[in-house]
Amino acid sequence: MVLIKLFLAFLKIGTFTFGGGYAMIAMIQAEAERQGWLTGEELVDFVALSESTPGPLAVNMATFVGMRTGGVLGAIIATLGIVLSSFVIILIIAKCFERYQKSKAVGGIMSGLKPAVAGMIGAAFISVAGTVLFPAGVSVSVFSSAGFWIFLGIFAVTTVLAFKKVHPIKIILLSAVIGIGAGYGFGL
Repeated sequence: MVLIKLFLAFLKIGTFTFGGGYAMIAMIQAEAERQGWLTGEELVDFVALSESTPGPLAVNMATFVGMRTGGVLGAIIATLGIVLSSFVIILIIAKCFERYQKSKAVGGIMSGLKPAVAGMIGAAFISVAGTVLFPAGVSVSVFSSAGFWIFLGIFAVTTVLAFKKVHPIKIILLSAVIGIGAGYGFGL
């Protein structure tokens, strides 16, 4: 039964989420928490792990959740669920692309999807940041914790580096070094 739930949940996420892995995080979190597959903190760990491994974020997330929930078969089923509809849609689009490429309706659809994707990515950011920064709820004490200021510092540095077009791998490595150093230095 859990394998069917995994497949249907990730099929739904893969079918109704546009914008890639970051846009899917909020839906994956909602489904995983609703089903009792993961807590919010575990999801944050899975996002970090998914970002640290090769491959698309959503596929990695589905694989990790499936593995955690249903073992190797669960990983395969969840991964199949998340990619199946995209695979079919891409086949259809590739077949029809040249014919409808200049269509006003297609252009309108794409224009409407862009803000929705930005909103989904923003919702995922707020959800993950809330879990990381406010695990026990919002309180003034959070702002006096070392973890908050470390997060803010890493966020500021990586944002500046991203705008300066520093290669993302260098930013990730720098963030990891700062985070590990800060974790050891502050006993986080």
